[in-house]
Amino acid sequence: MAKNIEVLTTIPFPESVMQKIRETTPRVHLTLHPAQKMDEIPADLWNRTEILYTDLLIPDLNLTPNLRWIQYHYAGVDFILDSPLLQKADLQITTMSGASAIQEGEYILGMLLALGHRMPELIQNQIKHDWPIDRWEKFSPRELTNATVGLVGYGSIGREVARLLQPFGAQVLAAKRDAMNPLDSGYSIEGHGDPEGNFFHRLYPIQAAKSMVKLCDFVVVSLPLTSQTRGSFGEEEIRAMKPGSFLIVVSRGGIVDETALLQALTEKTIAGAVLDVFSREPLPVENPLWKLPNIILTPHVSGFSPNYKERAGFMFVENLSHYFHGEPLLNRVDPGRSY
Repeated sequence: MAKNIEVLTTIPFPESVMQKIRETTPRVHLTLHPAQKMDEIPADLWNRTEILYTDLLIPDLNLTPNLRWIQYHYAGVDFILDSPLLQKADLQITTMSGASAIQEGEYILGMLLALGHRMPELIQNQIKHDWPIDRWEKFSPRELTNATVGLVGYGSIGREVARLLQPFGAQVLAAKRDAMNPLDSGYSIEGHGDPEGNFFHRLYPIQAAKSMVKLCDFVVVSLPLTSQTRGSFGEEEIRAMKPGSFLIVVSRGGIVDETALLQALTEKTIAGAVLDVFSREPLPVENPLWKLPNIILTPHVSGFSPNYKERAGFMFVENLSHYFHGEPLLNRVDPGRSY
């Protein structure tokens, strides 16, 4: 008789998801044990766990001899890049890339419209109780229609943005690590994203992002944070942006040079920006970015959704099916890429 497959989740899912996990195979033995630290989980449970679903835990490999797969609850796994987990040959690690694409895409679309229609300036104007005589010149919008939008990073987030932009008639440019392969090999929710690579007009290698942003009215940065991407959208890239263009930054802080961005916004070489992520979080109250009139700052919320746990859970169920049938897991972390 085949032994049970011990699945431990430290994240409570809706009961509908828990039931689907149990139904993937009769061999699943599912344990829910919420925890934020290793020592909050009994040693005997660690000893028998084969599959772990968690948010931030980094298991001690000496205490988990049967661990074969870790499914992380979020898309970003930069916190494990220096961990011995990535060196263990028989341990698979997967991310939740794609599960937050719907809400991230809507956030970015909303911010593209907000920037183009001068919402930061309009809100400042409202605070001052002002009805300016030169309101046409001051608040003239940059419409998405016929605009050029550059997506620095063409993973699940960039692909969903490209899909959402189709009715606006915008020209979509994208830059990705492997520009010779436009297909999405990761997880995508049916009806969302761009799995076949149909929604961009031109695809650039990520090394050519500086050339791409010169053409763009709007630029969206959604790269994963790795040793290669840290600081990769720096002073040169920001200076290369089209005069009067806008920048939106999601995914992880540390990719965009905030000092160079502050200078560009202060000198108004670019028209405005949205930042949802920062090199230091929470953003210190004394940071000068808070005071700029042409910026929208949000506290790392672009991936929030009341539906996230359900979407993440269904993605985990799909990956469990792959695991049980000996098929390649979706969103497997490649140590060579660090994501």
